[in-house]
Amino acid sequence: MPARSTPILLVEDTPSLARVYAEFLKKDCSAVTTVETGAAALDQLADGVPRIVLLDLQLPDMHGMDVLKRISAQALPCAVIIITAHGSVGVAVEAMRYGAYDFLVKPFSAERLTVTVRNAMERLRLAQLVDSFEKDLGRSRYHGFLGSSLAMQAVYRIIDSAASSRATVFITGESGTGKEVCAEAIHRQSPRADRPFIAINCGAIPKDLMESEIFGHMKGSFTGAVADREGAAARANGGTLFLDEICELAPDLQTKLLRFIQTGTFTPVGGSRLEKVDLRIICATNRDPLREVEEGRFREDLYYRLHVIPIHLPPLREREDDVLEICRQFLADYSREEGKGFARFSPAAEQALRTYHWPGNVRQVQNVVRNIVVLHDGDTVTPAMLPAPLGTPAGTAAPLPANGGGNGHGGAHAPAHAPAHFAPQAPSPKTVKPLWEVERDAIEEAIAACDGNIPRAAALLEISASTIYRKRLAWQAEGKL
Repeated sequence: MPARSTPILLVEDTPSLARVYAEFLKKDCSAVTTVETGAAALDQLADGVPRIVLLDLQLPDMHGMDVLKRISAQALPCAVIIITAHGSVGVAVEAMRYGAYDFLVKPFSAERLTVTVRNAMERLRLAQLVDSFEKDLGRSRYHGFLGSSLAMQAVYRIIDSAASSRATVFITGESGTGKEVCAEAIHRQSPRADRPFIAINCGAIPKDLMESEIFGHMKGSFTGAVADREGAAARANGGTLFLDEICELAPDLQTKLLRFIQTGTFTPVGGSRLEKVDLRIICATNRDPLREVEEGRFREDLYYRLHVIPIHLPPLREREDDVLEICRQFLADYSREEGKGFARFSPAAEQALRTYHWPGNVRQVQNVVRNIVVLHDGDTVTPAMLPAPLGTPAGTAAPLPANGGGNGHGGAHAPAHAPAHFAPQAPSPKTVKPLWEVERDAIEEAIAACDGNIPRAAALLEISASTIYRKRLAWQAEGKL
């Protein structure tokens, strides 16, 4: 039985039946509101939508089907169960066409009614669950992020969960993956969103100025300190302090940062009075923080203080087709900024973008697309417009020849960059292989040529990556791989 009451609107013009149905439903912890006319039902729906509507068709002022049509037209989030003594297949079909969940013909038992109501509630619950999953898994934009890959959906979910907490977040990922974007997303999703977000790059500030940058200083505390200066910790009070490249901090400052995290207090450089702040700390690095700890460059106790909620940002090469979404958005933005007419990438250009490994991640994508827009014009980006290394053979994987000349020893017709084992050989009856074996060898050679990158191999073979995964699993199961 439900732990909480289920709001039900019962539209029934026979008072004795209405009382019986209400008693049936109250045993199931339902809160039943009863009305006798269609107009009263519409008034109730205007005041608040119940979870379930039990709707008699023969009402004194209008046909119940008109009430159902109004509910359908307004897309009200409730399940309608038709109850009538005049059931027919035609009426049932029409009711279902307008979204009725079920159709009960009088007389019916208490069990039939309660089971139908429970099933309708379960259907509503599942529908809401599906809507929630679609909302979460269908996000291609999330604050400053672009991308709808499963890898990024997982990042969005972690941010959703972590944002409301005060716990420290430790972001890792290669350069250009968007660590500051992630920190800002956490801040904007948190209850501190209307308070300051202060970011410091620990690798961009000289070590002897870093303490002053974080904690501030007093006038005269060192040469050049001509006035009191408020540090990032004080400026971020009530909000979020983001320390990027945290592994660049000097050891003595790591000790002071640890104390600051433990107590929430600090003393400005040259000062004597403790100051207390309330802020959340988010940090990031493109290094392996555990290796930094193991090699003695980062304090272990500070690492465990900071590494409460880890978020790893995947490199662009592991984000499926996100690169195309990002490229298209940058193309639109930069074309508008530069007054250019670009509207799309050609299929061949998209193929080059998809198969490139993007060592610089999203930051490199920005530079590439900006280069294209500034140096070229037109409505379609072609492969010839792609800058190096994308626009050169060295920047893309060598194509796999489908046919062609050559004698298997690097003849004149074989591309200079093609691996020798791709060169076709004249078959003889003794060397003919089963088709599955030829297919397997071609796929495995393509994967090897792409250094194990299956999506890239699939693109060159002009098949889907899922086809490769499926075939390899089948071959492994049969002992053929």
